Amino acid sequence: MELIDRPRRLRRTDTVRRLCRETRLSTDSLIYPIFIDETLSGVRPIASLAGQNHYGLDSVARAAEECLAHGVTHGILFGLPAGKDGCGSSAWAEHGVVQEAVRAIKASFPDFYVITDVCMCEYTDHGHCGILRGQEVDNDETLAYLSKIAVSHAAAGADMVAPSDMMDGHVAALRRALDGAGFQNIPIMGYSAKYASAFYGPFREAAGSAPAFGDRRGYQMDPHNRKEALRECALDAAEGADILMVKPALSYLDVIRECADAFDLPLCAYSVSGEYAMIKSAAAAGLVDERRIMCETALSIFRAGANMLITYYAKELADAIRQGEIG
Repeated sequence: MELIDRPRRLRRTDTVRRLCRETRLSTDSLIYPIFIDETLSGVRPIASLAGQNHYGLDSVARAAEECLAHGVTHGILFGLPAGKDGCGSSAWAEHGVVQEAVRAIKASFPDFYVITDVCMCEYTDHGHCGILRGQEVDNDETLAYLSKIAVSHAAAGADMVAPSDMMDGHVAALRRALDGAGFQNIPIMGYSAKYASAFYGPFREAAGSAPAFGDRRGYQMDPHNRKEALRECALDAAEGADILMVKPALSYLDVIRECADAFDLPLCAYSVSGEYAMIKSAAAAGLVDERRIMCETALSIFRAGANMLITYYAKELADAIRQGEIG
């Protein structure tokens, strides 16, 4: 048969398949979430996230050490404070849980790149992401508190801050505050297109951040909307964000693709707790090959256009990349 175009020529061996891959993965593009409990000594498994742990301030450097052993050099920190109040005051305390965790990691592993989540939901007694006025979060008043949190993280030694609150104007407010405090070189990763998703359940249990009443649909995005994500990314870019984000990832690959095409800034995707828990549960039931599903889902996110990925599988993915299974 006279066939000129035979795509199978480039699929015949693993060597040629690897040569012709369109999507490349690197351990440098993986970010691992780290949970620090101010009341904890040592390490405690997270019930809602099989294979993940809470770390005490006395053990959080171990989390960074474990990442580095797998070739993961970036982490994002989430704090569980000893106490909460109406305005989340421990979030910007000089010796707060995240601030002390940053110092502990940097003391042992100064080159480990520390990103800090900037929000108030873990620190407020009502579990919402800002200052309440009645039953509603006051957007503009909240900006001042978020700014204090970001500056306190930078002062403790954070390499990057990532506001996840979804308040209007938050990137501009943080940029002004950081610059005014002398932290012009601290990048901001905006949680630009963060959807009001059902996939956050295991995280909220792990972080103790579920709202005491209502939900967050008044400030997080409606999952029905695609064009709104472009608007949110455009606003973050105009306000000075250095990196944009889409969260969750797997159910929003179309949004990742559109945002990657529309903006020149690096794009992060957050593969959230529910995505991780679904794979873990299916694997535990013997329904799927966990490692292959882990690799394929991560690959789909990068193929859609993400430049970096926050994932609970960061260490395992790094192993898979180094062993040539993906990448």
